[in-house]
Amino acid sequence: MTDVDLRPLGDSDLRVSRLCLGGNVFGWTADEPASFRVLDDYVAGGGTFIDTADSYTAWIEGNSGGESETVIGRWLADRGRPEGLVLATKVGRHPGFRGLSAANVHAAARASLDRLGLESVDLYYAHIDDPETPLEESARAFSELVDAGLVRRISLSNHAPERIRAWLDICADRGLHAPVCVQPHYSLLERGVEDALVPLAQERGLALLPYFGLARGFLTGKYRPGGPAVDSPRAGGASALLEDARALRVLDALDTVAGRLGVAQAAVALAWLADRPAVASVLASARGPEQLADLLSVQSLVLDPDSTALLTEASAP
Repeated sequence: MTDVDLRPLGDSDLRVSRLCLGGNVFGWTADEPASFRVLDDYVAGGGTFIDTADSYTAWIEGNSGGESETVIGRWLADRGRPEGLVLATKVGRHPGFRGLSAANVHAAARASLDRLGLESVDLYYAHIDDPETPLEESARAFSELVDAGLVRRISLSNHAPERIRAWLDICADRGLHAPVCVQPHYSLLERGVEDALVPLAQERGLALLPYFGLARGFLTGKYRPGGPAVDSPRAGGASALLEDARALRVLDALDTVAGRLGVAQAAVALAWLADRPAVASVLASARGPEQLADLLSVQSLVLDPDSTALLTEASAP
């Protein structure tokens, strides 16, 4: 691995690179050979943090979920696990393991470990909130996985701030292992988390690990008014942003900063996000080495104050 600055995940002993590699494309838009090349290049570029979920890629016809974990597991078996690599997966959305009941959490964790070929996973997410299951039951189940040595640390994703606070309070009251980070939807075009979640994270010492940091690809700069069609399964959602005046202002600001610094627009968008309060690492995926190359510079890219201010102002809600 290339030497890069590593950041702590909350108050845990886990330290990760600024760029987290998303595994949602493995077994979908990236077949196994392409996935292996992306994983190889990510590690060679200093990446230390890989994110997947047991539900990836169940939405593809013929898939059943767990395909991404299986690809990563085969890569680990073939290459060997790089020193310092942090692996994260999730429970809650797999067709066969829906929700956060205690029985489901325990069974899903073991199924994920089997696919990954691991005895334990570094970070285990509650992928969604589950109002059907008492919060204490879910919190206790995750904590039991830590006690059993199957999980090192716990995280939450797609939970409202009040539910996160309640989970943390239950852990404090019952002496359970508490979540150390939260994965929210956050980008230059989605800043709603700044109202309540960011202050909560700062108050309780949680690390934020944003997903959709490139707004489904729009912030790569590939989508332009009157421009050519983009070959991507997310093109419809990204192209719709061309009707949004704020999105166009952000695109102009990205062009200005990227041109000034000589880097890709995607790297600028992620670098802005990586330096927001409480953010430890930013999630992005790549279906090939060419896409990944534009992202890797975020590992060391620190924006100057003028560039940060320009982007912050252009993206203001």
